[in-house]
Order: sequence, then structure tokens, then C-alpha cells
Amino acid sequence: MKLLLKTLTLTLLLGTALSALAQKPDRPYGLVIHGGAGTILKKNMTPETEKAYREKLDEALKAGYAVLEQGGSSVEAVQAAIIIMEDSPLFNAGKGAVFTHEGVNELDASIMYSKDLSAGAITGVSHIKNPILLADKVRTDSVHVMMAREGAEEFAKEQGFELVDTKYFFTQRRWDQLQKVLKHTPEKPKLSEDEAKNSKFGTVGAVALDKDGNIAAATSTGGMTNKRYGRIGDSPIIGAGTYADKNCGVSATGHGEFFIRAAVTYDICARVKYKEQGIQQSADEVIHDKLVEMGGDGGVIGLDAGANIMASFNTEGMYHGWKTSNGQSAIKIYKDE
Repeated sequence: MKLLLKTLTLTLLLGTALSALAQKPDRPYGLVIHGGAGTILKKNMTPETEKAYREKLDEALKAGYAVLEQGGSSVEAVQAAIIIMEDSPLFNAGKGAVFTHEGVNELDASIMYSKDLSAGAITGVSHIKNPILLADKVRTDSVHVMMAREGAEEFAKEQGFELVDTKYFFTQRRWDQLQKVLKHTPEKPKLSEDEAKNSKFGTVGAVALDKDGNIAAATSTGGMTNKRYGRIGDSPIIGAGTYADKNCGVSATGHGEFFIRAAVTYDICARVKYKEQGIQQSADEVIHDKLVEMGGDGGVIGLDAGANIMASFNTEGMYHGWKTSNGQSAIKIYKDE
């Protein structure tokens, strides 16, 4: 009898433990995105334009978060979010890319995955509808990390990508921006400080943590209005515009030359790891102290292994938003929100 009671007790305890384990909530997961930073002031934004930006950010967030919610990987989630923004003329990436001095669109993108520290990047392509997908193909199906221009597009063709006509990327707003810049001569007024800053900014990015605890960070951009000489900014450079490891993931937007020199995204994650401090504090130290001392403007978004969200920028605004499994969600544009 005692043996039977003991067996029944152990069975009940085991059943209770298994039941508790089954009811244990999933590890935290989440997604944070950005659509560029700059001199974004409410007084300069019409209600219709602001609504359009918020709705598109919300659409991108929902697309990426749905992937995570259904058990998809962080890589799939950041791609889903970024594709929405690349396909929108509102953002300087994909369809809404700015023009170079020569009047063409040159697109850059990068992605990194914490699980194996794999990374892929492409720069200077002009016929790839969704550059973030090609960057990830470089990560998964090549022995390289970065490919450029014609070589990247040749790789794309070999991988079955459909190359689009350059007309696909034309938008009147971006064309008019270039023409305004080109008209300025020593005899004519220069761009205002706000216009000059905004010509340097404009990028989309996403960082996700999935249910398996893996982080992915990704960034995509059309670069800088009127850029020349094959200029490459920070967006396709791992450690400058994009970085992800097991502790942290970050995507950047801003004046790329400064972000490259400061190794911004890597530096933030290094501070999280080596100083054992929060991701928000780490980002603020880089964006508001280190970068400002150098004269650089811009911002970053990111998250850590606990799905703690970070957004930091030293400009008047940054299009960004986030959604996490613990119920946090927001879409923000202005500095004082």
C-alpha cells in the first residue's frame, strides 16, 4: 500500500510539473523598426503625410511581428518588415530611393544573424526590387559577406532573382529633390541646414528576437541624394549600419560617414556585452556622446536578448516603432513623443 501511495504521489507531482512546464510562457520575442532619422518636425508635416507614415510603419510592424508570433525566425521577420518599407515610396529604400548625382538609383542593404554571426550585404545595385532579399542570399548562398554593383547583380541572376527596369525606382519627389540640389551654385542660395541634413539621411531597418532566442538585424537604403564617385555609406557595412550577436541587435540611420568611423552598431553591442549595461544606455552613450562629439547626426533602433527595446537619436525625429510579446507597442516620429 505504501509503495502504491508513493507511486501515486510521484505520478501526481510529475503530472503537475509537466502541466506547469506546458503552461510556461514562451521566451520573450519582439520587433523594432525604423524608417529614417532627420529634421522631422510636426510643423512641417501635413496630417495626411503623418498618417501615411504611421500607417506604413504599422503595416511593416504587423507583417514582421506576425512571423515571430507564428514561430518564424528573426531573419524572416526583419525581411517581412523591410520589404513593406522597400516597396513604399515614402522611404529612402527600394521604390522610394533617392537619386545619385548622375540621376540613377543605387541601393544598399545588409543583414546579420546572431545564431552563427553570418552576414550578407550588397551595395550599388540598380535593378533589385528588394535589396534586403539579395543581401540575405549573399549571407546564405555565398562564401562572401559583401558584393557590389554588377557583380552583385550577376550573383542575383544566378540565384534566380528577377531584375527590374530602373524605371521602377523613379518617384517624382526624389527626382525633384535631386534637381533642387543640382541647381545650387556659388551664385545661388545653398540648401537650408534642415534640407542638407535630410539629404544625408533616409534608411529603413529592423531588428527582431524570435522565440528561439536568435536576433537578426537588417538595414536597407537608397543612400544619399546627389552622392558621387561610387560613395558607399554605413548601411551595407557590418558593424557600422547593421550588427547582431547573441546579446544585441542594432540598425542605424544617419550620416553614414560618421557611423562608419564610429563603428556605431558594433560599439553599442560591445558596450552591452563588455560593460554589462542596458542596451538603451549603451546606445545613448554612442549616439548622444561619441557621435555628437564627432559631429555626426542620426539614430539607431535595437533590442537585446530579453526583448528590451531601444531607440536613440540626436535629430529632431526618427520614424520608428516596436511590438513585443510582453505587450509593448508604439509608433513614434518626433523627438518629444
